[in-house]
Amino acid sequence: MPELPEVETVCRGLRPLVGARITAAAAHRADLRAPLPRNLGKRLTGRAITGITRRAKYILVALDGGETLLLHLGMSGRMTLSHDNAPLQKHDHISLATDNGFFVRFNDPRRFGYCDLVATDKLSNHKLLRGLGIEPLSKDFTPDALAAILKNRNTSIKAALLDQKHVVGIGNIYACEALFRAGINPSRPAHKITRAEIAALAAAIRDVLRAAIKAGGSTLRDYVQADGELGYFQHNFAVYGRAGLPCPGCTCDVTKTGGIKRIAQNGRSSFYCATKQK
Repeated sequence: MPELPEVETVCRGLRPLVGARITAAAAHRADLRAPLPRNLGKRLTGRAITGITRRAKYILVALDGGETLLLHLGMSGRMTLSHDNAPLQKHDHISLATDNGFFVRFNDPRRFGYCDLVATDKLSNHKLLRGLGIEPLSKDFTPDALAAILKNRNTSIKAALLDQKHVVGIGNIYACEALFRAGINPSRPAHKITRAEIAALAAAIRDVLRAAIKAGGSTLRDYVQADGELGYFQHNFAVYGRAGLPCPGCTCDVTKTGGIKRIAQNGRSSFYCATKQK
């Protein structure tokens, strides 16, 4: 599933649409993981796009008239933007055209994506947005804030980072990478992380997310940027998906240590260096 860097990259790629007016819009099926808004194409046609932002892993397309198009890419969704009005592909479920010459496609083979049209002044109370935690790239994400989140948490530090009620958008890949950068074993109890480690972890989370955004996100399977290009951060993974290999700067005898470890945590794979992450 696309994580914060991928969604942020898509938002940035879609921003040439801001200021444009939708001249044509259509929904090519009735639902994704939930029913699409009724008469979606008719309700979008003629509307001006006034802003494109992100909340957690959700894309928010602000429209004139006081509504916002809320989108989630799900497991396999992609949003692409081009000047080429190519024929619709098999899994193009929503399409838009704008008066500045762009064509937008929401393509989702597995149909786990989501789309809703919401009154902007009620957006923060939407069932998928209310109760979400701190944005890790915001000024609110400080070591003190992270310490408060981890205090008295009996879950592993990895599970705590994936809990969207506290910190949003990190996801499995970037939790593994940030914990490696901070030197913290993903199995450690969250409440036992020291204040010095928390400060290092907060910085590592910000750094790895910013680096991933700069690289256009990570393409492991379906994800592409809005222009159709792949993301490239997967070439910079230190530990994720690298079980049995040496970690960056490794001085170990990997034939003896086994290299990067892979364990299952809450149904997901965690990757870490047992030598560098304590």
